[in-house]
Amino acid sequence: MAQLPALSYFFPAHNEEANLEGLVREALTTLPTLAEAFEIIVVDDGSRDATGRLADELAAANPGVVRAVHHEINQGYGAALRSGFRAARHDHVAYTDGDRQFRVADLERLIERLAAEDRPDAVVGYRIRRADPLVRTVYARLYRLANRIFFGLRIRDVDCACKLFRRAALDGIAVESGGAFFSAELLIKLEAAGRAVVEVGVPHYPRTAGSPTGAKPSVVLRAVRDFWRLRLRMWANRAVALRRGERILA
Repeated sequence: MAQLPALSYFFPAHNEEANLEGLVREALTTLPTLAEAFEIIVVDDGSRDATGRLADELAAANPGVVRAVHHEINQGYGAALRSGFRAARHDHVAYTDGDRQFRVADLERLIERLAAEDRPDAVVGYRIRRADPLVRTVYARLYRLANRIFFGLRIRDVDCACKLFRRAALDGIAVESGGAFFSAELLIKLEAAGRAVVEVGVPHYPRTAGSPTGAKPSVVLRAVRDFWRLRLRMWANRAVALRRGERILA
């Protein structure tokens, strides 16, 4: 089994009090088998439940290993991912979502692919069998098609929240979206910068606690706005559009 020298693992959490402690415990048990050194970063995106308090308690109970980053108000999925990347300290950075629809142990699949002879810059998961309601599956297929047509992005599962990056590959990459388009924009700009992005299939599990927000109309409309903003700017001036946004790394 491939093992990384050091790994920063983070996950965004918005009102995930029912999932938070279990996910951190899972990570604490699993990550020692995946990396010689690791850290766990919880990004509390303006939660209104006990997520923030629980994150602080877990950080206090595991000093130097678990850290909590807080947004005072809900800023959106992309903003939470950006905060996770910026908080990361190690040379490899991975994330999943905070809803426990991915297993930390399945990061092993990504790590093994990263260690392959071609040494890709990023490994992104695709859900082998998506455990989501039909409406989210339909949205995802239309979204994948739109990204392929308008950006040439051939990633089969753009928003799969199981990704692993070499920190060096993120250097100089800036992303403007703070919403659900963040993942697609990041992949578009990584490929435009010549980074090698490859895919690996990962299991996907049903959500057993908490409530999903990805199909909310406000989330979808924000993603559509960010999608067309980038596409129009790239038509106007591709080089300038690809440089716009906030740097991924601090």
